[in-house]
Amino acid sequence: MKLRVVLTIPNLLTLIRLLAIPVLARLIYVGKPYDLVAFLLFLGIWLTDMLDGYIARKFNQITEFGKLFDPFVDKLFQLTTAVMMCIVGKLPLWVPLVIGVKELAMILGSLFLLRENDKVVYARWYGKAATVLFVAAFASLFFLPENAYWLSHYIFIPPMAMSLFAYVCYGINFMKLRRQPDSRSETKT
Repeated sequence: MKLRVVLTIPNLLTLIRLLAIPVLARLIYVGKPYDLVAFLLFLGIWLTDMLDGYIARKFNQITEFGKLFDPFVDKLFQLTTAVMMCIVGKLPLWVPLVIGVKELAMILGSLFLLRENDKVVYARWYGKAATVLFVAAFASLFFLPENAYWLSHYIFIPPMAMSLFAYVCYGINFMKLRRQPDSRSETKT
């Protein structure tokens, strides 16, 4: 599969989200005086993600590039937020570790399917539900008092459970897609 970069409004919004992630990381790291600004940027990144998906579907601006670029930026957004929250002490280390391992496995599996079978794994409802739960959990950390950081161990149980459920579902889909005939070999015969 050869991906062509098409500059649509949704892809431009995704690019803006990508460029905002390092700014968010810095604001989280600086902390207290910028907590509200960091939260608003966090919220803006997430809302822009919803907006680009809506625009892509509503105005028929879905591209193959966008189908890969958007989830990649989403994963980077989640992982960066988790790592930075861990660095500043608001999040236990197990959360970014589990997110990182799961996302790396998802990316490697997707790349394998793309290369070997010319198939793209798209986001499903369970992956989107996990994302919403993670966003809510991360958002709560911006307002969690310092003496209550221990609650983050419990706040992240529902999103982590949904994320692991999604991981299993994607794994089952991966195995099904892997067993399907290679579409490239079908077109060559």
